[in-house]
Amino acid sequence: MEPKVSEGGLNVTLTIRLLMHGKEVGSIIGKKGETVKKMREESGARINISEGNCPERIVTITGPTDAIFKAFAMIAYRFEEDIINSMSNSTATSKPPVTLRLVVPASQCGSLIGKGGSKIKEIRESTGAQVQVAGDMLPNSTERAVTISGTPDAIIQCVKQICVVMLEVQSMRGGSPPKGATIPYRPKPASAPVIFAGGQVRADPLAASTANLSLLLQHQPLPAYAIQGQYAIPHPDQLTKLHQLAMQQTPFTPLGQTTPAFPGMDAGAQAGAHELSIPNDAA
Repeated sequence: MEPKVSEGGLNVTLTIRLLMHGKEVGSIIGKKGETVKKMREESGARINISEGNCPERIVTITGPTDAIFKAFAMIAYRFEEDIINSMSNSTATSKPPVTLRLVVPASQCGSLIGKGGSKIKEIRESTGAQVQVAGDMLPNSTERAVTISGTPDAIIQCVKQICVVMLEVQSMRGGSPPKGATIPYRPKPASAPVIFAGGQVRADPLAASTANLSLLLQHQPLPAYAIQGQYAIPHPDQLTKLHQLAMQQTPFTPLGQTTPAFPGMDAGAQAGAHELSIPNDAA
């Protein structure tokens, strides 16, 4: 027999984690934190928002299932208000659905999907919400994003069904945690942009094709330039490390040569050939 999730029908403490963008988090917090304070007081749930300067934040909701449902209802209706307000300043005629992203341990996603997708299909049909389970785990974690879209009422019903699945999984294990520790997803802080030769800007240094150079810039907090008078002079320590890095790469064609420098070639042809050019526009 599956657990009841109607009001007052279940008194089990659960923790649900949500993944939100900065703008969504700002809406939840409200002016001087008044909105999130009201949500906590009226729902009875603990609502915590992860710290840090990240494009994404984790919102953790903990409490009895009834409190969790109330908190989700308040969040869903808050997002619907934001959508309505944004439409007043646009030419859009159809109202987009409210969308929430849950963060669920990958070990529980199989039960949520069901055999041949039967469970997730049942949830979609019974609640009217769209539910999508990400195929890949979130970076550096064993969790997946579960995206729910629809009206606030549909989302609330969908969250109730998901809670039932999570409780069923928990009861089948006798209340024990899933095998293997769950590695929670932690959003990474926003990276400072790195400007490469030619004016190319990459917001995430680790995503740059020159990964070794990016790691050097990220983990070596040395000033790249020293200001002397009206000119920016490359800092000698930074140039030394860049030079060492360049020497570790695959053979390249030094200035003044038409063929790559390989071991065994005339040493005189290679001497003094490794130079680092700083474009004027970069300086």
